[in-house]
Amino acid sequence: MIRTTALASLSLLALSSAAFAQDVVESEQADFIVETVAGGLEFPWSIAFLPSGEMLVTEREGRLRVIDADGLRETPVSGLPEDILIERQGGLLDVALAPDFADSRTIYFSYAEGTAEANNTALARATLSADLTALDNVEDIFRVNFEKAGGFHFGGRILFNPDGTLFLTLGEGARYSEESQNPENHLGAVVRLNLDGSIPSDNPVIENGAPGVFTYGHRNAQGIARNPATGSIWEMEHGPRGGDEINILQAGTNYGWPEITYGINYDGTIITEEREREGLAQPIWYWNPSIAPSGMTFYTGDRFEHWQGDLFVSALAGSKIERLEIDGDRVISVEPLLEDLGQRFRDVRTAPDGAIYALTDDFEGSVLRLVPAE
Repeated sequence: MIRTTALASLSLLALSSAAFAQDVVESEQADFIVETVAGGLEFPWSIAFLPSGEMLVTEREGRLRVIDADGLRETPVSGLPEDILIERQGGLLDVALAPDFADSRTIYFSYAEGTAEANNTALARATLSADLTALDNVEDIFRVNFEKAGGFHFGGRILFNPDGTLFLTLGEGARYSEESQNPENHLGAVVRLNLDGSIPSDNPVIENGAPGVFTYGHRNAQGIARNPATGSIWEMEHGPRGGDEINILQAGTNYGWPEITYGINYDGTIITEEREREGLAQPIWYWNPSIAPSGMTFYTGDRFEHWQGDLFVSALAGSKIERLEIDGDRVISVEPLLEDLGQRFRDVRTAPDGAIYALTDDFEGSVLRLVPAE
């Protein structure tokens, strides 16, 4: 249930002049205010929070933007690669700060590169200038070893690990679904890399596996996060018509797409009759019908006491944020949020001050912030 409220006091970082409150939402465990931090973003895809209080936001259309205390800066950050492919689902994707950003000012970003006829997903790193206007020392450190056609299923989410490595999720290119079962290429895989793009010596040994492959048999993974209670890595992917799923990643494991699935083709035809098979991992959670999950975050802040450890999932087709209550590595209940807004949500993140941020997927997209209703 949503009701209108007056402007609330804002406290996140240095952005108090950039946001305005819209609504109060009544939910099962915590009433909260929805604030608009910035609008006018063209299909925003990812957000990263700078130690100085500003935010970086990627636009799928190939721009890296800054939000500061005055709102969205008009001029994008310069220095991105010139060969970003803007095609259907392809473009500039995830952005993440290096673990040592405070000293190195290094950021990582994923993007689609190439042409509509021959493209792949790439991962790059660069140095962000002190005035937040430019990227320097831009360097591609990884790219998928398979050139596919079409503008679908790039994956692209980045997660840093405490051991000095990172995970990158990769889609299977839609029409190349069978390649998910072929570890010789990176389609439909999650790769684990050192921070310079080299391959960790303790990666799993997979027969004929391409460099970096940590798990395979995925469809189009657009969510990855570490469960703070257990340390396990949760990966979330788009299914076909039905069968969106969450998996817990185990090194060297095959997650089954398209040999097993809880979904069907978009035209209603059967992909496979099998839901499980020996040697292929089962999801710990799946959605049927699909919600098109596109971002995920475990809540680790201190502003929503009753949401500690819950998983928040942004949904495109579902036009909502879902709150999944977690017990260990199990989902025990689900609550839909923000359905009344009628928005497609591309990403959701926990901010350093304990607020929750969500990106709406639209030509006139917005950055929204969820804070407790006082």
